[in-house]
Amino acid sequence: MRLYRKWITRMIQAAAALLLLAGMYFWSRPQAQTQELEFGMFTGSNWGVENADAFVIIDRAIERFEESHPGVTVRYTSGIEKKDYSEWCAKRLLEGEMPDVFMVLDTDFNQYCSLGILQELNTFMELDPEFQSEEIFQTAMDIGKGMEEIQYALPYEVVPTMLFVNKTLLRQEGIEMPQQDWIWDDFLEICRKVTKDTDGDGRIDQFGTYNYSWQDAMYTSGGSAFDNEKQNVDFSNQYVIESVKFMKELLALNQGENVTQEDFDAGKVAFMPLTFAEYRTYKTYPYKIKKYSNFQWDCTTFPGRTHGENISKVDALLIGINHDSTEKELAWEFLKELVCGYESQLDIFRYSQGVSVLESVARSEKAASIIQEDMDKEEQVISGELLCDVIEHGTITPKYYQYETYEQMISLANTEITEIFEKNKNIESSMKIFQREIRKYLNQ
Repeated sequence: MRLYRKWITRMIQAAAALLLLAGMYFWSRPQAQTQELEFGMFTGSNWGVENADAFVIIDRAIERFEESHPGVTVRYTSGIEKKDYSEWCAKRLLEGEMPDVFMVLDTDFNQYCSLGILQELNTFMELDPEFQSEEIFQTAMDIGKGMEEIQYALPYEVVPTMLFVNKTLLRQEGIEMPQQDWIWDDFLEICRKVTKDTDGDGRIDQFGTYNYSWQDAMYTSGGSAFDNEKQNVDFSNQYVIESVKFMKELLALNQGENVTQEDFDAGKVAFMPLTFAEYRTYKTYPYKIKKYSNFQWDCTTFPGRTHGENISKVDALLIGINHDSTEKELAWEFLKELVCGYESQLDIFRYSQGVSVLESVARSEKAASIIQEDMDKEEQVISGELLCDVIEHGTITPKYYQYETYEQMISLANTEITEIFEKNKNIESSMKIFQREIRKYLNQ
């Protein structure tokens, strides 16, 4: 019995020694470091339409990223609305706690570049063999560039503006759907044919276009008020003059009647510019039953002053890296997941209203099938070829002025051009006077 107890005691002592050694080894060995990234984002849509799935895309991307990067955690603050996002970023910046990776609004981009808040990405792009910039729409890439071709942010989601067509109205008037390379004369002729008094009360109640502007015409005029190469603005050049004259012709068809959004919703207008995000929102259930339900409608390119100038504005939601981040390499990897990851970009079609920045995804049958799932079977999905063509040949907001300055110039031009139309002023001389006023404004 004594030998048995002695044996048991020795076994317990040996087990305790082993546990002690194991504990010493565990606590003395190097522990795996946990890395954390913070992502800055806002809820909802960047495009002013309904979107309840903003976090789904990011959550799915984070899950894939954390799975492929063991020991890494990505966190974000939820519930920040777009209208509050700039202020939230400003507060975090003052506190020295800007997120490692964050969404960049177009209103903030130029200022962030000038203040050195955004990390330059050219070196990351050049040294990373996995990153292929040619796979991303060049127009979208240009939106994330500052001066001197420095890439400060990458596009995450892109949205072109297109011209939407009431096919039912055109069919009633015996007019075919316009071709994609149509010109101003075609547009004006169609608007002339459909503009009429349909109920005989002596007032025009069916119209050619709503919300088409001199800017839409300028984009397709072959030139612009803004010269990117010379970093100059000229509202008195021939392209702007021709655009304003064309708008005057279009407005004259309405005989003084004010065309409204309600007129288009009621099926009484042939054409209206809309973003692709609005197309996605109001083409799908349940929003389709709220708007445009009494007629069939589709989209096409804007008419050009001449063939081949079917250009429209393209916008993008950007994502950048904090210049002061201590995890820049990891931040770059996460940025690539959002921008270049196939599933992340396909989720743009699944859970948002924009277009993938990857041309291969935007052209894919998978993307088209995702859009089709939410539509009636008889509704035609915009082709990937047309969508990509509009993006590739689109125009973007000039970068050599602060966003607020650019917006103010456009606002002043809108006021001047409206007065020209209302008072029937001479377009050439009025725009030359306005150009002198703009120069004074910029030199203040």
